[in-house]
Amino acid sequence: MGKKILKIVGVFLLLIVIVLIAAPFFLEAKIGDIIKNNVNNNVNATLDFSEANLSLVKSFPNAEVNFKDVVLINKAPFEGDTLFKANNLDLTMGIMQLFKSTGDAIAINDINLEGALVNIVVDKEENANYDIAIASETTTTAEEPTSTDGFSFDLQSYEITNSRIYYTDNSTGIAFKLDDFQHNGTGDLSLATSELDTHTNALISLEMDSVNYLNKNKIKLDALIGIDLNENKYSFLKNEALINQLPLVFDGFVKLNDTSQEVDLTFKTPSSDFKNFLAVIPEIYSKNIENVTTTGDFAVNGNFNGVVDETHIPKFHIELKSDNASFKYPDLPKAVKNVFFDVQIDNKTGIVEDTYVNINKASFMIDEDKFNLTSNITELMGNTKVKAHMDGNMNLANISKAYPVPAEYNLKGMLKADITTAFDMASVEKEQYEKTSTTGDLSLTDFEYNSDELANPVKFKAARLTFNPKTVTLNNLNGTTGTTDFDATGTINNLLGLMFNDEKVEGNFNLKSNTFALSDFMVAETETTSSTGENESTGGNTVEEEKIKIPSFLDATINADAKKVIYDNIVLSDVTGVLKIKDETATLSNMSAGMFGGKIGFNGQVSTKTETPTFNMKLDLNQLGIQETFASVDLFKAIAPIAQMLNGKLTSDISLSGNLTDDLLPNLLSLSGDLFADIMTEEVNTESAPVLNTLVSKLNFIDVNQLNLKDIKTSLSFKDGVVAVKPFTLNYKDIAINVDGNHSFDQKLNYKASLQVPAKYLGSDVTKLIAKIDDATLTDLTIPVVASIGGAYNSPTVTTDLTSGVKALTSKLIEIEKQKLINKGTDKAKDLIGGLISGNKAAQDSVSGETSSTKTSAKDILGGILATKKDTATTVKKDSTPAKIEKEAVKEKAKDILGGLFGSKKKDSTN
Repeated sequence: MGKKILKIVGVFLLLIVIVLIAAPFFLEAKIGDIIKNNVNNNVNATLDFSEANLSLVKSFPNAEVNFKDVVLINKAPFEGDTLFKANNLDLTMGIMQLFKSTGDAIAINDINLEGALVNIVVDKEENANYDIAIASETTTTAEEPTSTDGFSFDLQSYEITNSRIYYTDNSTGIAFKLDDFQHNGTGDLSLATSELDTHTNALISLEMDSVNYLNKNKIKLDALIGIDLNENKYSFLKNEALINQLPLVFDGFVKLNDTSQEVDLTFKTPSSDFKNFLAVIPEIYSKNIENVTTTGDFAVNGNFNGVVDETHIPKFHIELKSDNASFKYPDLPKAVKNVFFDVQIDNKTGIVEDTYVNINKASFMIDEDKFNLTSNITELMGNTKVKAHMDGNMNLANISKAYPVPAEYNLKGMLKADITTAFDMASVEKEQYEKTSTTGDLSLTDFEYNSDELANPVKFKAARLTFNPKTVTLNNLNGTTGTTDFDATGTINNLLGLMFNDEKVEGNFNLKSNTFALSDFMVAETETTSSTGENESTGGNTVEEEKIKIPSFLDATINADAKKVIYDNIVLSDVTGVLKIKDETATLSNMSAGMFGGKIGFNGQVSTKTETPTFNMKLDLNQLGIQETFASVDLFKAIAPIAQMLNGKLTSDISLSGNLTDDLLPNLLSLSGDLFADIMTEEVNTESAPVLNTLVSKLNFIDVNQLNLKDIKTSLSFKDGVVAVKPFTLNYKDIAINVDGNHSFDQKLNYKASLQVPAKYLGSDVTKLIAKIDDATLTDLTIPVVASIGGAYNSPTVTTDLTSGVKALTSKLIEIEKQKLINKGTDKAKDLIGGLISGNKAAQDSVSGETSSTKTSAKDILGGILATKKDTATTVKKDSTPAKIEKEAVKEKAKDILGGLFGSKKKDSTN
């Protein structure tokens, strides 16, 4: 019997194990559907997750459900916004909860949340994205059971790790963040009254109206909270908080009502040690305060009391006070003494706008240096109004000798100030500075300032400001940055906007400088990119690319007067003009400067606002040295490479635009524009003239040293890396050489030179032939020659049609000679015929034999002139022999002439 019972028990246990293992495979889909349906049916949002896993063994006798990649997406009016998401959500519940039907409430015992984001947003119309509960359509009576909300929380414990909670209220300008949020609590929340033991660590940030009050400050709170679910009341029973390193204790309660919350809280520092003040400062700045020697006290206390509803906040009073305190860090040489604080933050009405701050006194001393501040700030959460006075005389280097200032600040210089101000934020935001008033003086000597938007630290030898009711006068600003020196005066129009409204520096300035290097004011913006090779197991290589940027914080007009300005490798002298900087764009107006022995004027813009910097410029060049210009400026080398062979002066008007490289040099392939040049040449450097040398080698009647390049005028345009040259004329003695064509910025040539070459330049054979013809009309005889120039600038190719031209000329000359002979024969025939007709008949009879011979001669001449065919073969043979001889003579004459042209120059050729 016993064995039978044991067998039954064993089988029963085996069945339980099998059920525990197998059930999750059948129930996972069901539990996922139940959770989604319960949430989605009760909120105006959509819950989803990538997978749901169920375990009945891990937390037996409870069931554990794990959800991965949980996300809750808002519907209108926050359509598509993420209200909540988490990497992992673990829920623990009784096993029987798994068998409830869809719509029944599920009792949750434990919650574990990892990698969560709670993103609460209130828009300008005060709609909140967390208000997602679906309103009930029917009103239930007290006796009727209420409809389920999908879940009931019988929590015993919960934990939230590595999470973030963000609150952004666009209607009030408040942004609150908790980063690196770690929180856990234990207690039995199924009871009507219970105690919840909580532990919290986080980094807190708080911003109001664009002013950052807290920035990832450490907070720690260990609190035992009494919970009364019947009254919805939560009381602080035992607690201790740390803000940065400042300890605080709380007492009081928060009670949740249907339409409001009641708050009654008090807090204070548990001691009055002045170390409490240092503890308020973020630890990264205050460092370790354990060994700091202090005297005097510092206390923080306050209270919140009242109702929180749609129109009210709790009334509160917060007081920070210290009397004649001091502190000294053990590893620093100086102490801060005579520290007085009397600061009160109050709201006595519960209306948000009625919050005000009184700084009745804030002062300290380091050695004999003093600083004092008083201020009254009202309507802190509305149109903030400020009245303040500051005065002091401070050696800034002493601050780092008494307080652990980060080394990168490198404070130095003497500060003197006596300033009184009164303004309201609405006027500042609307730039209505006439409604503000600031008076006083501020001076700095031997001060150094650095910023990410500056290429080099700026060292101010002396600076003095006078504060007027509406503007600030810069009486003098003398200093250096990099290799640049400057001496400036002017007016700042919006100092308050710069300080409180994140505006740019607006003003008008006069700037003088002995040396002004533009690169000293171009910030290098670093871009980091990563690349991964096949053999790399992690990360990859990091590549940094620097981009020069025009400072974005400037909106200023500068009247410049500099003896020397350096831009890349170009040095300008005696620079004057107007420079306006705004929106990362520098606009140059009426600028003039000395450059390469001449003058240059320029007007235009340079902008680094877009990803690719751009420029648009008009240049007026007057009498610039050609060699220096083309040796130093790549732009001119690309536009007119042939000009490198000229020694002389360049006068030109240039309009051009395009993109710039990251170091603000022209990207040649992006350029487009027009150029008109007037080149006055003193001499030609033939060693730098491969194109001319190659051309002359093909046209050896030209002596490059006698080519007239003294006054060349030409126009050209360029676009997409190609320079198109409009036709222009060069002169060689009495030959006009017409040139046109184009070349690319990589110096590929495509040009044509057209010449009308007088016959006298074609050698002694041609001139002898012309002399033999003895015709005055041949003196101005020319032949057209076209030279095609291609290849690269440094290795050009030249082809001409001179050969065919000479052949044509030779044929023409022979034709002229032939026609001349024909005309001569015709004249003789006419004379002879006239003599025959009018002669004495008797004489003819007496000399008949002689006359017969004369007739035969006349007949032969006329036959030759009229080209009459002969009837006999003998006549044809006699006539064809002179024709062959004449044709061969033409060929031989052409060979002689071409030989003279393409051989060495003849000493007896006509020049």
